[in-house]
Formats: sequence, structure tokens, C-alpha cells
Amino acid sequence: MAVCEDKEQDPRIRRIASSIRVVPDFPKKGIMFQDITTLLLDPKAFKDTADLFVERYTGKGISVVAGVEARGFIFGPPIALAIGAKFIPLRKPRKLPGEVISENYVLEYGTDCLQMHVGAVQPGERALVVDDLIATGGTLCAAISLLGEVISENYVLEYGTDCLQMHVGAVQPGERALVVDDLIATGGTLCAAISLLERAGAEVVECACVIELPELKGREKLNGKPLYILMESH
Repeated sequence: MAVCEDKEQDPRIRRIASSIRVVPDFPKKGIMFQDITTLLLDPKAFKDTADLFVERYTGKGISVVAGVEARGFIFGPPIALAIGAKFIPLRKPRKLPGEVISENYVLEYGTDCLQMHVGAVQPGERALVVDDLIATGGTLCAAISLLGEVISENYVLEYGTDCLQMHVGAVQPGERALVVDDLIATGGTLCAAISLLERAGAEVVECACVIELPELKGREKLNGKPLYILMESH
């Protein structure tokens, strides 16, 4: 696990990096899975992770923190609580009751879908997208897109396709949103999240991930949306 050059002097980053386990050939052969559950077993490293994101986003006028299922649900809520923003879960299909918005997206190993409730984000809100890792960028793109009605957004996964959803009305037009996930690989999930939020009228301020898989060039799919990561995996 490589620490980004601009963060090398922060001992918290090194503690986080050393707490993450890499599992080869999971969920299929050739995939080096970044397992952040071992980070969660280290309370200090877990707190350091949340603190680093909170330090970055405090005072940025963010009203929405959108967490991508499932590991974005781990990091997103503590960030939202600390900066005084609402938390919106971007979920897989058939997990949210009521009216939702969906966004399909492409992953490193397939496709998937994110959803959120219609109305969760209001037009003009500033949003932060949170996940644990960025690989291809598909998940983050779906999250960004997700941030208008359900809205659904299909996306391609590392091993197939999927869909993200959120509740209609969860985001109000003009809200500023942050998208949070654990990792960015191909970028499909983040792109779906971005798409969902923007369809709802939110302004996606940035995407935040613990880990990036730079060889999969996921950040290139985010159409210029800022991406903040704590470390890279090679």
C-alpha cells in the first residue's frame, strides 16, 4: 500500500495503510481485493480515517454526504455528523422502500446499480460522495449522476453490472454533496453516484475514498470531479 507523497509526513496515513489487508484472487482470479474490515478492527486507525476526511471538509458548505453501499456507509455517517450534513445512503436495487432514483454503472468486474430516495437531495445542495476505494471509477460516476427521481443509475462493475438507487426527494436542488466510498477502481460506482446526485439537482463538490487503484484509471472517468484519497494500492 503506497502513501500519497503529499501525505507522507502524517503518521495517521501510515497507520491506516498498514491496517488494510490485501486478499488476492477475490472475488475472482486476478483481483487484489483491498479489505478495509481489518482497518475497522483497529479503533485508532478507524478514527484517524474519519478525522482526516472531517478535517478536509469542515467549513466547505457541504450539506449532503452520500455513502455508496456498502462500505461507504461505514465512513460517510461519522463525516456527516462531524460537519453537520445529512447522510444519504446510495443503495443497490430493491433495498429502499418508496420512490427511488437509480443509476447503472460499470465496475472492474461487471456492472451494478445505485439508488437513492427521490427528494433526498435538493437542487443546488453541495454534496460529498464517500466510498472506501476507487478503482475503475464506475461506482463514483454512478453516485455523482444519481445525485433526480427512484432515481436509478446502472453501472459496470469489475465483475459485471449493477445499479445504485436513492429515494426521490432525498436531495434538494442546489444542495452541495460529497460522495464517500472505500475504494475507487474503474470508477463505475462513483460515476453512477455522481449521476444520481446531479440528476436530483445537487452540486457534487468532491468524491472521497480511502484507497485508489491508479492502474485502473478510475479518476479519469469522473469528468473532472475532484477526488480525494488517502492512499494508493499498486
